[in-house]
Amino acid sequence: MANKLGNINRTQRRRKNMECTVSWTGNSGTRSGMGFIAETGSGHVVAMDGAPDAAKPENGGQNLAPRPMEMLLAGTGGCTAYDVVLILKRGRHNVQGCSVKIVSERATEDPKVFTKINMHFTVTGQGVPASAVERAIAMSHDKYCSASIMLGKTAEITTSFELVEA
Repeated sequence: MANKLGNINRTQRRRKNMECTVSWTGNSGTRSGMGFIAETGSGHVVAMDGAPDAAKPENGGQNLAPRPMEMLLAGTGGCTAYDVVLILKRGRHNVQGCSVKIVSERATEDPKVFTKINMHFTVTGQGVPASAVERAIAMSHDKYCSASIMLGKTAEITTSFELVEA
């Protein structure tokens, strides 16, 4: 019985929890003194690096990989684009492409959180109504995209889109 409950608890934790281990690569002989490797709970590996620091090179990166805050924007873009495509497909629209360009501004003082974010979607398809794209973006922004909803706590998020007929 205890084993069965233990399995249930692990299953419940998998559904609610997400994990990632981020390790500094600076002392491992890598080129960058501010490089990091993230190992995700789903088994993927992502490199990150800091910006070069001309004043104190030992405190800067080598620009060998995205910066952590760029990864945050990339993850948000992936989250919201995933939602938009899925909502359009579930609506039986012939969507053939979707990209989102994200432009942001950050606070000048620490913590340098995002203060403004614009997400511009380009959706390609055949006969996809603009109203369906607008609805899909709004649903992602207001209900489904956890990443953009979290960022919306510190940043003003705006959206725009263009529809390209395939």
